[in-house]
Amino acid sequence: MIIYGTALLALCHLLGIFLGDLLGQLMGVKTNVGGVGIAMLLLICARLYMQRRAWLPQMTERGVEYWGAMYIPVVVAMAAQQDVVAALRGGPVAVLAAIGSVLVCGAVISLINRSESPAAIAAAEADRVQADSMLMKEHRHA
Repeated sequence: MIIYGTALLALCHLLGIFLGDLLGQLMGVKTNVGGVGIAMLLLICARLYMQRRAWLPQMTERGVEYWGAMYIPVVVAMAAQQDVVAALRGGPVAVLAAIGSVLVCGAVISLINRSESPAAIAAAEADRVQADSMLMKEHRHA
């Protein structure tokens, strides 16, 4: 089974981890600070950017949507591996960083949701239905 969008996910993940490590160093905490969350935001922004410029083929868009849905369990699994106690011993900076990242993520998600028009959402849903029917036809002939 081919899952499209893997290269875009990998690029966003590597960039997010790098930026999370860099942010941790700037804050004086020897850990990744929000790298996976940054990667998810980059994936969302890259998908929207490429979609608006018609650079994202339908199959790749479906793959990116798949990876976006799979990212939530990945974030939970990665967060479970992090040493929260060590981060909190780093001082109030870690707590402030966590609160700040939640607020920034909430604001960005709100901006993204407000930027999409109902007509664009309806058109995307129609494209999704059409792509599903095409996939079903291809699957029947395979």
